[in-house]
Amino acid sequence: MDNPRLDKLLWSLRVFKTRPLATTACRVGHVLVGELEDKPGRDVHAGEVLIVRVGVITRTLKVIAIPRSRVSAKQLPEFMTDLTPVAEYERAKQAGIEHTLARQRGKGRPTKKEHRDISKLLGFG
Repeated sequence: MDNPRLDKLLWSLRVFKTRPLATTACRVGHVLVGELEDKPGRDVHAGEVLIVRVGVITRTLKVIAIPRSRVSAKQLPEFMTDLTPVAEYERAKQAGIEHTLARQRGKGRPTKKEHRDISKLLGFG
């Protein structure tokens, strides 16, 4: 495979779980090649830098080589380099914690037991 489509490459490098998810992300504008938004059918070449927003995290990936098909997780370093700053992963981790602690609307104030559980979770008690 010389130069695959952008959506197929994102799927084969395990950035997205399915190819339709990768296609949708490209169409919505969550994928940048260099600094420009691109269509899912664009050919990708080795050496290009991809900026991909997946959920709350924005990943920066450099394509080293083009795989023939979907690769295993162990083979990923052969095909791409992750240039994402560590601060971006920390921000995503913090967003996950905040989502876990968020209360549903109309649930009222936390009970004493819920306060103890929250304190235990955060390491205060």
